[in-house]
Amino acid sequence: MLTYYVLFRSAETADPAGIFVVDAARGNALLWDHRRRSWTYNPDLVTRFLDDHRNFGRYREVDRSVADRAALDVSGGQRLPDVDAIERIFAQAAVGDAD
Repeated sequence: MLTYYVLFRSAETADPAGIFVVDAARGNALLWDHRRRSWTYNPDLVTRFLDDHRNFGRYREVDRSVADRAALDVSGGQRLPDVDAIERIFAQAAVGDAD
């Protein structure tokens, strides 16, 4: 099951600054990478951010429709990949980890 998070620059900011898509049961996570301007597989970074107590006020779990709207803002117009595409990214990463 996928969980979607919208990130904010601070606890007081209402404008989204990032998006995480997490499959915690399998240890997978995807995020919008501002430097690469692409969706990137990086479960280690996502886990560190979500587990850091200093960030607890800087993200909110949301449903897919909210994540879809926030993704357009965060990415400059790039859509959040659909569930099938996300699952393919996660599967490709798993194959890459096995190498």
